[in-house]
Amino acid sequence: MINFIVVTHGEFGAYLVEAAEGIVGRQEKGVRAIATSSRMSVPEIRSRIERALAELSNADGIIVFTDMPGGTPNNLSFPLVRGERRVEMVSGVNLYMLISAFGQRERLPLEALVEKCVADGQKSIRDVRAMFLAAAGAR
Repeated sequence: MINFIVVTHGEFGAYLVEAAEGIVGRQEKGVRAIATSSRMSVPEIRSRIERALAELSNADGIIVFTDMPGGTPNNLSFPLVRGERRVEMVSGVNLYMLISAFGQRERLPLEALVEKCVADGQKSIRDVRAMFLAAAGAR
């Protein structure tokens, strides 16, 4: 089973995990949310990420989700995972992406799950007005 670490600004990641679990069911193990804050030191944040990577390491792999490219969670996580085997990183985490990850973590290999999460996350970003106008015009 593939494990997940969600590293975000503030408690955003914990709330995403909670919401996804409310939809697809509780993830009993292998999921960790790490909050970053301007009140925390860089070494403290880095240490939390390193500890989670060590604790969740397994043969199936880990996906580290961060909230946005170029942000502190992303910038502190990437150097820790860059050279690691069986550890991937996806930035721009959203609820649909996490639901997909939770639902497929036991079925897909690591690389395929990363591709699915990215595709599903992108698919969930929509201009709702345009979507409904297109649907109404199709009738």
